Amino acid sequence: MNLGSRRPVEEPELNLTSLIDVVFCLIIFFVVTTTFDDRSALNIQLPKAAPSESLPVGEPLQLQIDAEGRYFIAGNEVLRRDGAALREALQQIAGDDRERSVILRADARTPHQAVVTAMDALGAVGFTRLSIATLPEAPDDAASGDGG
Repeated sequence: MNLGSRRPVEEPELNLTSLIDVVFCLIIFFVVTTTFDDRSALNIQLPKAAPSESLPVGEPLQLQIDAEGRYFIAGNEVLRRDGAALREALQQIAGDDRERSVILRADARTPHQAVVTAMDALGAVGFTRLSIATLPEAPDDAASGDGG
């Protein structure tokens, strides 16, 4: 004689929905907070610049590039940022004087492509005397010999 209830025995059930939500949140957290090491395979030491004692003869042409990559020739802004517009502006401002020296003053935060475009335009127009303006070495940098 069976005196127990006639209810069917319920199997215990494990609800995985909450567990999946927590694991998914942890994965997203770790992906967002992970930092990736972007070290180059090449060890490059950039050169330091010492102040020059000799100044170029005559008034040099000033080509300035700001942090956003905008070009200024002798204080006048070049409206477009492409190489063709820069070459045209250089030809108009410099005239026929290609022996004139050019000082390139680029902001330290200038995109590298803007500096390369400016140097390419200067070479295409025919300028051969280019100086890149730098700041003198700080006394601490010169003493430490650190390669940067």
